[in-house]
Amino acid sequence: MTHRKIIHIDLDAFYCAVEELRDPSLGGKAFAVGGQPDQRGVVSSCSYAARMYGVRSAMPTARALQLYPQLIIIRGHYRLYSSNSRRVMALLHNYSSLVEQISIDEAFLDVSENPESRGSIARAIQTSVNNELNLPCSLGISTNKLVAKIATDVGKAAIQTKGSPNAIQIVPPGEEAAFLAPLPVEMLWGVGPKTGTQLAKINVHKIGEIVGIPERTLVERFGKLGHSLYRRARGIDNREIVTTHIAKSISKETTFTRDINDEAKLIKHLERLSERVCKRLQKQQLAGTTVKLKLRWADFTTLTRQTTTEQPTNHSEDVLTEAKKLFIKNWMPGKPVRLLGVGVSGLGPPIRQLSLWESDSVLSRLERERQLRQALLSLREKFGERIIYWGTEPE
Repeated sequence: MTHRKIIHIDLDAFYCAVEELRDPSLGGKAFAVGGQPDQRGVVSSCSYAARMYGVRSAMPTARALQLYPQLIIIRGHYRLYSSNSRRVMALLHNYSSLVEQISIDEAFLDVSENPESRGSIARAIQTSVNNELNLPCSLGISTNKLVAKIATDVGKAAIQTKGSPNAIQIVPPGEEAAFLAPLPVEMLWGVGPKTGTQLAKINVHKIGEIVGIPERTLVERFGKLGHSLYRRARGIDNREIVTTHIAKSISKETTFTRDINDEAKLIKHLERLSERVCKRLQKQQLAGTTVKLKLRWADFTTLTRQTTTEQPTNHSEDVLTEAKKLFIKNWMPGKPVRLLGVGVSGLGPPIRQLSLWESDSVLSRLERERQLRQALLSLREKFGERIIYWGTEPE
């Protein structure tokens, strides 16, 4: 029997690694990429030296500075991160045509056709990324995606250093269940805080302890997830490498420096968010049928609401109209808003179905509108977002 060779690669503290390329003096220092503390900034990434002081990603910058007041805060250079990510993914294609990028700094590869050993292939990839791109990376290797991803996490956690772990963790064929058995259940894909709490109630804390529970019992307690838990706890995962992805939704949100309770200002932000969402939809030649609104109050309570449109759309006017309806329906006048977000889902090609009574003249008008929007998009990409306005847009 031929076993698959699946590799998961994770670029270690990627944003920070790129920042060290840009400014080598940061090497070995405790620093974080993120927003400023006086603007409710959040840590996007932090160096391994910073992690020694308890700093973590997604932590408010103000909290990170409380933990380590000497922490260096750097504003992110996201175009630089994107360009470096593209270079990494291009390099990975030298080793396999089956590359699945799952985030800006992570990917799966299927290298089953390579006759070399798992360890040899992983070391070759890591050496290439280290030497050709000057970026650290950790890899997990197994017969499937589930175990390979967990292997990467285990390999990184096993190396305690102020620098990047640059780890390689191999799980040989047939040893998947044994590898997973001693690990906490939270490391298993699909086990979040809620499921973890439910498992703890039946005295299950390690992945191997799930294996001792009959599948029927798991299904009775967890529903459909029970089937998945039964298989995943045994290291069974038959998912293939997916080389193309279709976005399920596109959204934009903004966290305000200070809470806003002014309706006119909030509507203006809705306009900008709708415009940014639709810009991305148009660039990807997508349209959606569901418009979503996200509101977070000053006490961090978060509300999400959505509505369905009659036709797929990627026009900012349409999205804004629906978002405003949701906003007006759910916002209480004068109530401070901390975060505002707009999203579109139900994505597909921007096809408009014409009714029986719509004529060729309507088709012609729609085509003119499409060309006008494309021209507007091109101008804004070249000269900036506010170079030209629709007649209803505020200057």
